[in-house]
Amino acid sequence: MPERTGNSASAVDRVADFYGAYIDVLNGRGRSHLADELREFYLTDDFRARLGTWEKEHGGDGVLRAQGLPTSWAVAYNDSGMGHVWTRVTLTWTGNGHSTHTVLAVQSDQSSLRISDIHEDT
Repeated sequence: MPERTGNSASAVDRVADFYGAYIDVLNGRGRSHLADELREFYLTDDFRARLGTWEKEHGGDGVLRAQGLPTSWAVAYNDSGMGHVWTRVTLTWTGNGHSTHTVLAVQSDQSSLRISDIHEDT
């Protein structure tokens, strides 16, 4: 198995850490106090407010942009500029003998490394 490393000063690593921990918590405990604490730590205050609005309108989890849980995820650097870093998150959903993918564009503030926006990457 390959070694996994991380860097607390890397926006990409912080996004990977967040998605890994968040999905693990949802798989183990569902939408719990711990999931909310992860959101509070990794997401900007403004984005958390907008996320709540999205979730009410769409009836799903705004971080995942879905109602279910992915079976795996991958995170990669996409771009940076104007005080932001963009990361591409690929979520894999497995069921009925096949897999599908959702690709998300995740924006992080370069100064705080906190996630400030998520949208589907088309």
